[in-house]
Amino acid sequence: MAEKADYSFDFRGAIKSLALLKLTRMFREMRANQTLEVLGLDSDTRSDLFRLLPSISYELIELDEREDEPIRLHLRKL
Repeated sequence: MAEKADYSFDFRGAIKSLALLKLTRMFREMRANQTLEVLGLDSDTRSDLFRLLPSISYELIELDEREDEPIRLHLRKL
């Protein structure tokens, strides 16, 4: 990852539905051009996250998907 994120959210060990709710609230409170790093996603949760966030509200900076490891992504709020 080239730049340090302004916010970070870790899904590892979390109840996914509650964590998604907290994450969308955090994203809503962020200012434009701030970044968010999300750690520990599985493919289903990643899909749910992209469904919850309006596609015009963020830019995907980085998506790190490695086999047998949780997904990490980095978003910038527009």
